[in-house]
Amino acid sequence: MPKHFRMIDTARRNLTAIENSAIEELLAGRIGRRDFLRHGSLLGLSLPFLGGIASAVGLGAPQARAEGKPGGTVRAGVATPGGAIDPVTYYDSGSYQLVFQTAEFLCITQPDLTLKPVLAESWSPNEDGSVWTFKLRKGVKFHNGEEFKAADVVATFDRLADPSGSSNALSVFKGLLSKGGTRKVDDYTVAFHLDAPNGSFPYSVSIDNYNAVILPASYKGDYEKTFEGTGPFRLESYTPKVGATFIRNPDYWGEKALPDRLEFKFYGDVQPRILALQAGEVDLLDAVPLDVSQVVLNSPDITVLRVASTAHRQLHMRCDMAPFTDKRVRQALALCIDRSKLVDGLCRGMAATGNDSPFAPAFPATDKSVPQRTQDIAKAKQLLEAAGLASGFDMTLTTLRYSDIPGYAQLFQNFAKEIGARISLNIEDQDKYYGKAVFGQSDWLDSPLGITDYAHRSVPNVFLKSPLVSDGPWNAAHFKNSTYDGMVTSYLKALDIGAQQSAASDIQKLLLDETPVIFSYFPDLLVPVRKNVSGLPPIAAGLLLDRVSIG
Repeated sequence: MPKHFRMIDTARRNLTAIENSAIEELLAGRIGRRDFLRHGSLLGLSLPFLGGIASAVGLGAPQARAEGKPGGTVRAGVATPGGAIDPVTYYDSGSYQLVFQTAEFLCITQPDLTLKPVLAESWSPNEDGSVWTFKLRKGVKFHNGEEFKAADVVATFDRLADPSGSSNALSVFKGLLSKGGTRKVDDYTVAFHLDAPNGSFPYSVSIDNYNAVILPASYKGDYEKTFEGTGPFRLESYTPKVGATFIRNPDYWGEKALPDRLEFKFYGDVQPRILALQAGEVDLLDAVPLDVSQVVLNSPDITVLRVASTAHRQLHMRCDMAPFTDKRVRQALALCIDRSKLVDGLCRGMAATGNDSPFAPAFPATDKSVPQRTQDIAKAKQLLEAAGLASGFDMTLTTLRYSDIPGYAQLFQNFAKEIGARISLNIEDQDKYYGKAVFGQSDWLDSPLGITDYAHRSVPNVFLKSPLVSDGPWNAAHFKNSTYDGMVTSYLKALDIGAQQSAASDIQKLLLDETPVIFSYFPDLLVPVRKNVSGLPPIAAGLLLDRVSIG
C-alpha cells in the first residue's frame, strides 16, 4: 500500500461514517480540494487535518498570504448605519462592519467557503444532524474582563431565536432553532437541539448569519455604549451619523491585530464614499455596487478586490395571479433573457451565470450537469401561444432603485418585448418597495412581477427556504409546491455531500421546470482599496480588518 494511502487509512479509523464519506468523495474524484475542505470543515474536522488528507492525494495547498507590518491607523468608509446599532436587530452593512471588529462568531467563513473556528474550537453532529455539539475556546475574555463561557452562547441564541422579540436572525432560525434549543452541557460545551435535522447548521452560527455575534449573557440592548465583545479591537469613540474609532485590544485571546487603530467614516451615499477613497481620505470601502464600479476600476491608485459571491437578484412571478398561473408563461419570460448580455454587459464580466435556481456555481452541491437555460425567442413565443397569449400581455414590473437592478429591469423589459410581453417599469425607493416586509403591506411581496436583491450566503439554505417554500416569509412568487418543499427538507437534513448533491440536482431540475423565480446572474462582490493596503481577506460576508496594513 502506498505511503499516502496508509496515512489516510490510519486517519480514517477515528472518523465517523459521515466524516469518512467526505474522504470517499475526494478519493473517487467526485469533489476537489476546495469542496473537500469546505464540507469537512462544516462537519467540524480541522483545516490542518483536511489539508493533510488533500495533500496526501496530490492536491497541494494554495500559497499562504503574506503578513503585513504592524502599527498605524486604517481608515474605512462605510454606509451610515440605518439606526441604533444592536446586533440582535441590525440588518444594514454600515452597522455590522463596525460590530465585526469588536465582537466575534463561533466560526467564520473563508474565501473558499470553508469554516474556520473562532470562539468555538470544534463541533460535530449526532447521527442525523438534529443535535450539533460545540466545544468552546477557553481563556477568552470580553472587553469588560468577564470570561466567555457557555452561558453567553446560550443567552445569545435564545435572544436571536425568541419569536416574541425583534431579532433579524429569525429569518434564519425559524423552523431551525427555537428559544430553549441552545443548551449548556458544561462551561465550555454547548449543544444546539434543532427543530429539524440540518446538515449545514454551523453556517447558521457563523459570520454568514451576521446577527450571530456572541454577546455577554448580561447584554441589555445598549450596544452603542460599549461595543462589548471578545474581538481584536475595542471601542474608542462612537458618534451616530458621523463615525467610530476602535483601538487594538491588548488582552485579545488570539493573534494581536496589526493596526493600532481603526477609523470608520460614515457616508449617506456611495458617491461620496468613492470620492473620499479617490482623495485619500479613507483607505478602503465596504462593497460598492456594480453600476459605479467602473469609476474605481479605472483609477491608478485603487485596487478592486473581486470576491465570487452568491448574491443575486430574484425576478419573481406570482404563481397565483394570471398570466403567471401558467408555468409556460413563466418559462417564456425566462427564455427571452440573454444572460450573456447581463453578465458581460450589465456586470462587465464580473458575475456568474444563473440557471433559475438558488444554486450558484460557487456552491459545492450545485449540479453543473443540469443544462444551462439560454435565450430561445422562438421557443418562448411557442410557449406563449400554447398558453393562449400569442398576442402577448401587459404587466408592470415593480422593483427598487439599488445598484444594477434598474439596469437589469430595463434590459428585461427589452428582452420581453421580443416575445410580445409589454412590461412597464415601476422603480421605487428601497423603503417603499420593501414596506413592512409582510404580505399585504409590501410591494416586494405583493407585486405580480418584481426584482429583489439578495445578499451573499455561504450555503443556499435561506435562499431555498424563505423565498420558495410554500409558507416562506419571503415567498414573493407565492409559489406553493409540496414536492419542492419535500426536496428542500431532504437537502437541508443531508449530512454527506453525496446526498446534498443528489437533492440539489432534483431541486434545480424542478425549479427549471416550474420557474417561479428567474435567477439570471450572481454578481461578484467588489471591494475597493487603495494600492498601499494589504491583508484584507476577500470574503463576501464583510470587512475583517485585524490583519490589514498600510504600506
